[in-house]
Amino acid sequence: MDGSDAAVIRQEIAEKYRKAAVSPAGLFRYPIGEASALALGYPPSLVSIVPSVVRGRFVGVGNPFTLGPIRPGEAVLDLGCGAGFDALVAAQIVGPTGRIVGVDFSPEMLTVAEAGRVEVECPEVEFCEAAVESLPLLADSFDVAISNGVLNLVPDKPAAVREIFRVLRPGGRLQACDIGLVGEESPPDKAPWSD
Repeated sequence: MDGSDAAVIRQEIAEKYRKAAVSPAGLFRYPIGEASALALGYPPSLVSIVPSVVRGRFVGVGNPFTLGPIRPGEAVLDLGCGAGFDALVAAQIVGPTGRIVGVDFSPEMLTVAEAGRVEVECPEVEFCEAAVESLPLLADSFDVAISNGVLNLVPDKPAAVREIFRVLRPGGRLQACDIGLVGEESPPDKAPWSD
């Protein structure tokens, strides 16, 4: 993919999430909001503490917390944190001795996330604007990186994976839920690599 294609993709994604920051209704082909989070297995006791403005903007496709344990005191990186739902859930798990950093490239979604963080008074959570392919974070600084429906949106996946593992500590874990295309809408006449 060349740079102009990546720029177009980023622009279209930015526009969609600019709208989702106001209301995600009608923007996604899968369930969203608090009911979706509960159906994906998030514990009601953790969901209920997340502010309603954040719960209503949950657009995750899975539950990264079911992929492995997150422990009190750990440092967690939420990749593409959006409105901050998973970051605020993680904060409840890691407690006041833990650290959560949520990164997203949508300033509008980060505004919602920050409002939610302030509402629940989570000083161990911080949000910053960044692309997954270029994280403004120190190497070896996180125990766990979580991602919920974001990696499929990243134009340069190899760069994103390099960055994720750069900021993870040795033995760190990536717990990602995502969606992907299975099959093709219409089969090509011949394989793209054939003449």
